[in-house]
Amino acid sequence: MSRLTVSDDGFVVDAELLGAAFGLAPAAVPEKLRAGAITSLCEAGVDADAGRWRLTFYHAGRALRLVVDGDGTILSRGRFDAHPPRPARPVAAAPDTPNGG
Repeated sequence: MSRLTVSDDGFVVDAELLGAAFGLAPAAVPEKLRAGAITSLCEAGVDADAGRWRLTFYHAGRALRLVVDGDGTILSRGRFDAHPPRPARPVAAAPDTPNGG
């Protein structure tokens, strides 16, 4: 059993799988997700990796990475030290400068 399903809204990962990866009780996982203590990143494969997705979950300086196919089958998994990516900050346009001429 992969403990991962595919829905119309995306992937659904079992709280038991995330809890085991981060040393948490499965019952604690939904609240940690809502509070932003567990974050995630989903990347779609391209070219040779088309039809695969990389799901990365971050919590307390650790990451769980799952590579899955379109049926939700976990093809590979890994855990490693990592911090979540920083949210992108908007780039402000430079103010117009006089031509000085």
